[in-house]
Amino acid sequence: MDAKKLLCEENVGGYDLSIRAALGTLAITALALGLASAPWNYILALVAFGGLYTSITRHCTPYALLGVSTKR
Repeated sequence: MDAKKLLCEENVGGYDLSIRAALGTLAITALALGLASAPWNYILALVAFGGLYTSITRHCTPYALLGVSTKR
């Protein structure tokens, strides 16, 4: 597997993309409103970053490693 395919190829789409964006948005909203206590803040931050990053770039590296694609 070449590096370009592993790191750059779009492999997220459809409902998967919508769910990632929604979870990222909900997590960042919960962080902004201070709805979580100290240990959960870090987990919410990871969910927010992961969800928003993968929905913006439409790329998920674990999907690329496993050969999965939800893009139509």
